Amino acid sequence: MTIKRMDNVAIIVDDLDAAVAFFEELGMEVEGRAHIEGLVADHTVGLDGVSTDIAMMRTPDGHGRLELTKYLAPAAIAAPPPAPNTLGLHRVMFAVEDIEDVVARLRRHGAEVVGQLARYEDSYRLCYVRGPQGILVGLAEQLNATT
Repeated sequence: MTIKRMDNVAIIVDDLDAAVAFFEELGMEVEGRAHIEGLVADHTVGLDGVSTDIAMMRTPDGHGRLELTKYLAPAAIAAPPPAPNTLGLHRVMFAVEDIEDVVARLRRHGAEVVGQLARYEDSYRLCYVRGPQGILVGLAEQLNATT
């Protein structure tokens, strides 16, 4: 048996409303919000006394989702943002239409460009920005798109 689809990527944040605003600025929509706690949550994540608030964000095409999670208990553990070459989950990338406009709008939410805006041949303009909690968010604008 194979997987059906990727359901979502979870991002742990300390300011849920600010993270929601950041991803709304990127064009995602809030699919729903919930408070999660109890034994099922404890057993799923392997922690005791889990209490979280979440916001599920959906991409405009309806196929991609991010779960933004704020831990109320146990407290979230702060760590420095990893370098782009750190092993493990690397980044979330989004296709955008006007990369310079998107970067400008995300800067109003505290995003910082990592490196610089780059051009890959005649195919893409690309960059990474640091988003909520220092996560890497990749942006890709396809050039000369036929669709």
